[in-house]
Amino acid sequence: MTAIIPSASMPGVQSPRLGSLPPLSLYIHIPWCMKKCPYCDFNSHEVRGGNVNMPEAEYVTALIRDLETALPQVWGRSVTSVFFGGGTPSLFSARSIDAILTAVRALLPLEHFAEVTLEANPGTFEVKKFADFRAAGINRLSIGIQSFNPRHLQSLGRIHDGSEAHRAIEIARENFDNVNLDLMYALPHQTMEEAQSDIETAAACGVTHISAYHLTLEPNTLFHRYPPPLPDNDLSAEMQIMIEQTLAQGGYLNYETSAFAQPGRESRHNMNYWLFGDYLGIGAGAHSKISFADRIVRQMRYKQPRDYLAKTSPDMTAFDSPIMEQHEVERNDRGFEFMMNALRLTGGFAPEMFMERTGLSIDSIQQQLDEAERRHLITRDYQRIAPTLTGRRFLNDLLQIFLPE
Repeated sequence: MTAIIPSASMPGVQSPRLGSLPPLSLYIHIPWCMKKCPYCDFNSHEVRGGNVNMPEAEYVTALIRDLETALPQVWGRSVTSVFFGGGTPSLFSARSIDAILTAVRALLPLEHFAEVTLEANPGTFEVKKFADFRAAGINRLSIGIQSFNPRHLQSLGRIHDGSEAHRAIEIARENFDNVNLDLMYALPHQTMEEAQSDIETAAACGVTHISAYHLTLEPNTLFHRYPPPLPDNDLSAEMQIMIEQTLAQGGYLNYETSAFAQPGRESRHNMNYWLFGDYLGIGAGAHSKISFADRIVRQMRYKQPRDYLAKTSPDMTAFDSPIMEQHEVERNDRGFEFMMNALRLTGGFAPEMFMERTGLSIDSIQQQLDEAERRHLITRDYQRIAPTLTGRRFLNDLLQIFLPE
């Protein structure tokens, strides 16, 4: 059973109204991967014994049924971007990806030239397969490189080596003109020279986008249970500064905390997240944020693939649903949730967007804005509110100011 979402029309419930609905993205989660990495806290499940435990055709059918049942929540709204995440979505065949995208186009108005991203790992690259992904409608590829260093790849539990990483990038650039590379830094035993070699190698590949993430020890991961020796805070901070400087020299704009893009190549899908846009998430464990005129709702699908498949089977009763949890974003939480995302953007946001996306006046966080400005964590005028360099370096301290009491 899922929770009942209160409506603003119910007695005693006061909720700010939105003048218009934000852009809508579609997230599609494919939860299987070849091997679970020791740092990964995403909803992903190892494939064992070939494809025996990856019911690809059944899952594609489930995704389409999930999308069909979700339509009343987003009826008439166009989709600005699609993102296949995981897991490792590139484990699926191009035929399956094509079937999913065909259903998306049939059920939802997909904007012309919408950004359609597929996550892939170097160990799953095949020339013909990725050409077929492009033909199916994928126009942006995100490759999980993490490092080019064989020692670090081994410590991270990756299934590819440095040569496979370079080959994957070569295949990607032959088929796609919009390619992102995911890298990580502050890795076990990593030196500054090794971190610099990784980022310089990535920049030399000439891709349109690079994401550089600080390795963190997330709960429910092997690294959290058995922490490896990591660079200290000072060295990690020096690595971050080096990455920003190296990529700036390579013509990349640091438009978000961990994201760097050639001009005009920012991730439209992720920008929608950071600006508190809406997203419908389908697939095992997928999250959604959906706005209505009188409320904002967050949802999560069942995480275990077997549970998700059972809830989306053709025999599903009217009382079943793939949604495991859902709740309304309370008035006091809207401002914090907006700021938690928007203050990751180095360029910040226009003040009027705060009201458009939350239904609240910017005056509702005036005291917090004053405090953040007093501590030199933000800069603001009538056109823009943005984190300062200090605010970006101490983002958690900045966001703490906006936590609801």
